[in-house]
Amino acid sequence: MGGSAWSEQPDSSPERPIAERVLVVDGANVVGSVPDGWWKDRAGAAARLTRQLASASLPYELIELVLEGKARAGVPTGTIERLEVVHADGSGDDEIVTRCHALAARGAQVTVATADRGLLSRLAPLGVASLGPRELRVSLDQ
Repeated sequence: MGGSAWSEQPDSSPERPIAERVLVVDGANVVGSVPDGWWKDRAGAAARLTRQLASASLPYELIELVLEGKARAGVPTGTIERLEVVHADGSGDDEIVTRCHALAARGAQVTVATADRGLLSRLAPLGVASLGPRELRVSLDQ
């Protein structure tokens, strides 16, 4: 990831201008959607996903990748261009709900990449759209 574009501190201040379209990525769910041995190296799998998201041509002004557990060791928190990496202190789902609530309250059009039905049901009252992890993976591979 290197280079001067990487900032180790996320900028999630209330004053930050909100992007119109935001993708929040459930890192655990997206990584776990492909049986490629990710369970042997969760940190490495998170790093690969981060690189893919950072270089992808996706139709979002901001992408937030939420990592939890051992996956956090693979990528520091911070931003690179339009990608912000967030480490969940506890449950990744709780962090995603908190972030989506704040983003929606600020007027963003939020999409969450996950297949977690429980998480999606928690987000439904916020009007958050969903993108399946396999659909995201296809976009990353293009």
